[in-house]
Amino acid sequence: MPQRRTTPKKTTSGRRSGPVAHRRPNVFIRLLQKLPGWAWWIGGACVLAVYIYFFYYFFIGPFGFRFRALYGDISYPEGYEIHGIDISHHQGEIDWQTLKDEGTIDKFPIRFVMIKATEGSTKVDENFIENFYQAREYGFTRGAYHFYSVHSPAKSQAEFFIRNVKLEKGDLPPVLDVEHKPKNQTDEQFQQSIQLWLNMVECHYGVKPIIYTYYKFKMRYLNDSIFDSYPYWIAHYYVDKVEYKGRWKFWQHTDVGKLPGIEGNVDFDIYNGSFYDLRKMTIGALEQIGEDAYNN
Repeated sequence: MPQRRTTPKKTTSGRRSGPVAHRRPNVFIRLLQKLPGWAWWIGGACVLAVYIYFFYYFFIGPFGFRFRALYGDISYPEGYEIHGIDISHHQGEIDWQTLKDEGTIDKFPIRFVMIKATEGSTKVDENFIENFYQAREYGFTRGAYHFYSVHSPAKSQAEFFIRNVKLEKGDLPPVLDVEHKPKNQTDEQFQQSIQLWLNMVECHYGVKPIIYTYYKFKMRYLNDSIFDSYPYWIAHYYVDKVEYKGRWKFWQHTDVGKLPGIEGNVDFDIYNGSFYDLRKMTIGALEQIGEDAYNN
């Protein structure tokens, strides 16, 4: 029987339309179509787990605290009234008058300023002399810290700090900022080096230095009773309370603080005690207390 020719219908555009061809799904779609039901359940659970992780990371965990501090309100530790800051050349030129008149942390005045002085055995912070002078001129209780380097012997670092930092009566004890251990030292050798720096500096200034580090570093490398006898300044950011269970004097709780007179971010700190206790820590405080009692 002869086949009849079918004439394609004309479309509105004048073109003739042929039979519609159905495309096969691509390989990826065909694989998904063949997945068993249990695979879909596992995949959904994985997607949910990833979502929960990123939600915690960006909104609840440490990064979330930082994100909210940068773009929202800083969460201040509760129950503390003595607030301070620590600064270096990273804060640039500070308007000290504005900082004194308008600078408050959690509605409390700034009571103390820790200032970077030296690093290793060769570097003096470029703004140290100016910052150290102005902090005292504007009535802040001031302190100076040394950033411990893994590239210099402890003895030369202590000598360098002593040579460049002239602490006076009313200043806070010198501070050792230690955050890294030299790779070529054992834990015991590292502890001996830190103890050497502390002993030399204490002998020179007549007060026990303050140790600054983050709490996990202290627990890993300085977890010895001999270091517990020093005032401890703990760095622990974006948390509601300190996880360290030992005694501590200062807490650096954020590195994204904002204050009038300082461009950019600045570290916020609190003192674990009263203002009277803070002043008792300063160099010559006991002598001054004795003189005041005698004069009265």
